[in-house]
Amino acid sequence: MSENAVAPVRAHQPPYYAVVFTSVRTGRDEDAYAETAARLGELVRDIPGFLGEDSAGAPGGLSVTVAYFRDLAGIERWRADAEHRAAKQRGRENWYERYTIHIAKVEHSHSFERAAQPASVSRLPR
Repeated sequence: MSENAVAPVRAHQPPYYAVVFTSVRTGRDEDAYAETAARLGELVRDIPGFLGEDSAGAPGGLSVTVAYFRDLAGIERWRADAEHRAAKQRGRENWYERYTIHIAKVEHSHSFERAAQPASVSRLPR
């Protein structure tokens, strides 16, 4: 798999936590939204206990981001981060029609990845 390929966050040893953020955006100021989202993505990686995140969008505008944290202390650090808090306020004012946050404890986790297939070798008849 190439480094730029889409892949889910790998399974981690439970227990850990999943923060599920579902949203519908207004469509306003999308460039500023993208810039802020990229910045927040950089910031959250520095939070102790952050394990990764998965994001997806659906037709009709629903977006889902799941951020994984080792413990509740990491989630609280992220929630309290000043730059994150300011971005949340901008989101309520400009970018989100609605959103929901769910926090869940992960008690089971496993993953699957297809093994790479060797390149086929052509054999010419003798």
